[in-house]
Amino acid sequence: MSELRNPFLVSGIILLVTAAFLCAGCTSTAESSEPATSNLGINPLSVEKVEVYHFHGDQQCSSCIAVGDLAEKTVNTYFQDELASGRLVFAHVNVQQPENAALAQKYGVTGSSLWIGVYDTNGFHKEQNIRVWSLINNEEAYSGYLSAIISKRLNGTLD
Repeated sequence: MSELRNPFLVSGIILLVTAAFLCAGCTSTAESSEPATSNLGINPLSVEKVEVYHFHGDQQCSSCIAVGDLAEKTVNTYFQDELASGRLVFAHVNVQQPENAALAQKYGVTGSSLWIGVYDTNGFHKEQNIRVWSLINNEEAYSGYLSAIISKRLNGTLD
């Protein structure tokens, strides 16, 4: 019982409960250390389209919102020509809306996440990008990282 009188322990418990409450609307697989991929190799000359989707639910925590907002800002800043041509697609997708069920199923989405899909002559390849979560507090690093990944995907590189 004396442990509960420790102000640091009590503060830690309050902090954990508060964080859990704030993220209650999020079910993110961003905790995973490995990206979910189904890429069998992309031919650099055969990329037809790249999709970048910010999947989320009705309730979003500030981190979930930041992942999507920063992705949208990055795409709009660095890939205007690709967006205009339709070679790159970006959207915020609410997985709790029935009209988005097929897209969420195609990507295998289970919660708030950022996914990149590549269509080439060999088919469809998808990957969940989890590194963006660790960069949300540094817009420059986030944007630099994500724009490099998207550029690689548009050029057919998966590393």
